Parts: sequence; C-alpha cells; structure tokens
Amino acid sequence: MTTPMIIALGITILMIVMIMSDKFAFGAPPLICCVLLVLFGISTVQEAFAGFVNNSVVMIAGFMGIMAALQKTSLITKVKQVMLNLAMKGGYKSYVLLVVIAMLAGSVFGAGATACYVLVLSLVSTIPYNKQLPPSKLMMPMGFATNQPLVPINVALHLGITVQVLETAGWDMGAGIPTIQFSLVNVIMNVAFLAWCLIGFKLLPDHEIAAAEASNNTAEAEKLPKWQENLIYVCFVVGVLGMVFQSKIGNAGYVIPALCVAVLVTCRVLTFGEAMHNIGAPVVLMMAGVVGVADALAGTGFTAMIGEKMAVLLANVSPFIIVLAFSLLASTLATFTGSNLGTAMVFAPIAVAACMALGYNPTAAATAVVISSWNGGYMPVDGMPAMIMGMGNYKLTEFWKFSVPMYFVRIIFLSLGAVLVFPL
Repeated sequence: MTTPMIIALGITILMIVMIMSDKFAFGAPPLICCVLLVLFGISTVQEAFAGFVNNSVVMIAGFMGIMAALQKTSLITKVKQVMLNLAMKGGYKSYVLLVVIAMLAGSVFGAGATACYVLVLSLVSTIPYNKQLPPSKLMMPMGFATNQPLVPINVALHLGITVQVLETAGWDMGAGIPTIQFSLVNVIMNVAFLAWCLIGFKLLPDHEIAAAEASNNTAEAEKLPKWQENLIYVCFVVGVLGMVFQSKIGNAGYVIPALCVAVLVTCRVLTFGEAMHNIGAPVVLMMAGVVGVADALAGTGFTAMIGEKMAVLLANVSPFIIVLAFSLLASTLATFTGSNLGTAMVFAPIAVAACMALGYNPTAAATAVVISSWNGGYMPVDGMPAMIMGMGNYKLTEFWKFSVPMYFVRIIFLSLGAVLVFPL
C-alpha cells in the first residue's frame, strides 16, 4: 500500500469511528474528514468538498425543500391519517402492509430511485409517535424497501451495465441476457429481504423520530390558500418527473427540484429560512461530506488493489463462494465509498476475468456484482442509509441491529439466485 492509500484509509476509518461514537453532531464527521484530506495533501479543496456540487446531493437537497412545502398541504394530512390508521389498526399486520407498499413503489420507480426513497421517507416522517406502530419501526424497513422492488420491472440500468461488462470482457452471450431471468435474480433477493423484515420487526427500536417533530410543527401551520396548495402539488410533480427522467433530460434534471423551491419561495409558500433549513439539513451535509472521502479512497487506487488481491485468493474455491465473495466486497466498498456505479465498473470486470480464467460462465458473477453494488447500506455513509439514520433518529447500534443482518441476507440470496439462474 502506498502512503496516500494508508492516509485515505485511516481518515475513512476515523470517519466511521466518529459516526459510531455518537459524540458528534450528525453530518459533522464527514466534513471534519474532508478538512483532514486537504490538510494531509490527499485531496485538493475542490476535490474534498466536491460533494457540495455533486449532482445527486444538489438534487436531493432541492427535493428536501419541496417536501417541506408538501408537508403543509391537506394531502399530507390525509396521507398521514391513512398511514396512522394502518398503524393503529393492527400493529404488525400494518407494518407488513406498509413495507410491501414501499416495495411496490420501488417497482414503479426502479431500485434505489432517489425520488422514491425521498418521498417514502418524507411520508413516514409525517407519522406522529404511536405506541401501536412507532415511526421508528417503519423508517428503516420502508426506506430500504424502496430499493427492493417486489416486481422488478425497471432493471434497465443494472442489466445494461452487466451486458456491457461481459461484452468488454469478450464473453459470448449468444442471444444476450434475458430480462426475465435477470429480474428473477432480483426477485429472489427481494423476497429474502421481505422475509427478513418480517423477522427483524422485533429488533427495530421504539422511539420518536427526529423528522416527526419538525413535520408535526409544520402540520400545525395556518391553512394555505388553495392556489398555493395547488402550486405545491405542481412543483412536487415537476420535481419528481425531473428526478425520474434525469437520465433523459441531462444535467438540467438535477436542478429542477431546486428551481421548484425557488418558485415556492418567490410565491411565499416557503420562507427563505424554511427553504434553507431543509436544503441545508444535517442529512444533506452528511451526504455531501461523504462524497469527498469516497473519491479520495478510490482515487488512491485502494479499491482496485483490494479487488485484484481478492481475485488471486479465490482461485481455488467453489464458484458460489467466488460470486459471494466478490458480491460482499463490491457491496461493502460501495457502502463506504458511496460510488455504486464506480464500484460495479471496477469489480464486475475483475469477477468476470477471474471466472473466465477458471473456465466458469461469468454471467452469474457479473450479475451479482453489479446488483450488489446497489445493495450495501449497512453503514449510513451514502444517500439512502444516511437519510434513514438521520430522519429516523437512530443510534448506530440500533441501525446495525437491523441493517447488518439485512445486508447479509440480501447478498447471500443474491449470490445464490445468480448461480441458480445463470449456472456457472
């Protein structure tokens, strides 16, 4: 390992320890570590604080502002009442129903879609504390459920990356990878996730969530005029469409939510203070700070080095273990670096090369590694996990009780599903 690798790894570990300690304000550890990256010469100022102009961070920050306005509407009051009725109706049965609803929402938006998880988490935050089904028992499973579509019909991104990796490696795929088979791998993993949610319910903490207090205060605000409420709905729809179709719109899609916030402030639906309070929320600072640490770790070559060493170590083990090991490695590094696509593009080719060298069909490895890069989440250092931990007011130990077993369940069944659907 080079000196920059050691320093970058040390700073990353320090960030994790600071988050674990619960002694620092939420969002502060990544920012402190960004300063250290510059101080030790690992990153420039621009590189260390690149997260504040990161496309996804800008998009989510803007949408947080829209959600603050949406919480003032009668629609949210009605939705909150429906969710509250479910919570009061039967406890565990309502919990299961709400998790399934979140998984179906993920089916529509696509796994890990920013618009989906921000929307679901914001809606959960409107539920006041209720002993029958506390929102702290909903925030984590429903948030992660948006990344586990029960009916994975929108798999174009992951399938495209998998095909690209196999083609680049020179593997003859014949007629290609059938979408139905690729989706089946996702179904196996996602059903296992749902099973874990049914079991893990008892491990979820019972307490008030941080977001609920703010949303309850907002809900008590004076009723808005009809035209302002309609404007909020229009901005919400426009913001969601901008996020969903960002890949087609281009860079403009990232700033559409922020533009909507500007319209809401101009029309006095939100005060400037309200807008800035939500756009600059601690969870946004956490996400922005982590980007710089992630880029530094990858930029030193540490990620690629670990992957190459793993390929050598796994040369004499069973095919399933090869797929599982690379999936665990890719998902873990994606969790710590926040770079899903980058991790997939680094480790999938290595996994494919290792399988081809051993005479195995690499389709299962490519499929599992690509999908696993979006299925880490056991550390709150990426967009969705960071929002879940921040809005749910979880301690790291509470977060881990549910997320760590969930992580292993997903990756094990993902690897098993890949090997079963695409035999090596």
